Amino acid sequence: MVQDVLVIPHGGGPMPILGEPSHTALAEWLKEAASHLAMKPTAIIVVSAHWEESVPTVQSGDHPEMLFDYYGFPDKAYEIKYPAPGAPVLASRVTELMGKAGFAPEADRARGFDHGVFIPLMLMFPAADIPVFQLSMLASLNAAEHVRMGQALQPLREEGVLILGSGMQSFHNMGGFFGRSNFDVGKVSKDFDAWLTGVVTSKNTAWRDGQLAAWAKVAPQARDAHPREEHLLPAMVCAGAAGTDVGEVIFETTLLGTSASVYRFRRVTAGRGRR
Repeated sequence: MVQDVLVIPHGGGPMPILGEPSHTALAEWLKEAASHLAMKPTAIIVVSAHWEESVPTVQSGDHPEMLFDYYGFPDKAYEIKYPAPGAPVLASRVTELMGKAGFAPEADRARGFDHGVFIPLMLMFPAADIPVFQLSMLASLNAAEHVRMGQALQPLREEGVLILGSGMQSFHNMGGFFGRSNFDVGKVSKDFDAWLTGVVTSKNTAWRDGQLAAWAKVAPQARDAHPREEHLLPAMVCAGAAGTDVGEVIFETTLLGTSASVYRFRRVTAGRGRR
């Protein structure tokens, strides 16, 4: 059995675990997300919107610490613990895979879990008993290169590793979230979400990857939805990791008044359909 690839919105900072009303539906879905996977993951590699490096960099520590990369929240938001073990052996394998794909990867033993990792995983896998590690994005923000990074990760799925993209794929514009925009935020996010869904769920996966690589030119009001694309790029990595597997929407919600969707890529074989 081949593990799924999952793309999730992680919400605003620690809001999903603080009971913030606009995040309640997302938090409740994350609590049941494991039931939507093909199998319990043997490990989880997370591509978070909150880590960029000049080259693909793999978190390789045995027990990553917490990296509280948000500001202005109650004290309890800085007392969170997610003691999942790291995955140094798998990290070495990912470094090798990236090298074979033509990248010049590096490892980082000191990197901690950022909130794009520990916030959703606290809800998805609260026992913290599955090894977790991160792969950085590229500071170049080159969409095609992120698709290619994902393609290099494909063998991990055969080993039961969950490839998890954690961002805010449909809309991430801070001015828009807080009423400082000159456009209809709800409509822009809805239109971008519809475009992204159409691309991700296309059976023409080569076209899908091309559309994602060219997103800034082909998506509706692309730069209104994503003035900077770091919260979209985890989805690019996941699409690459999906290979010829077709995406599907398995959850839809709104976050801070904007549309948001969860996407799953699943290997469908004879006798085993989607569920």
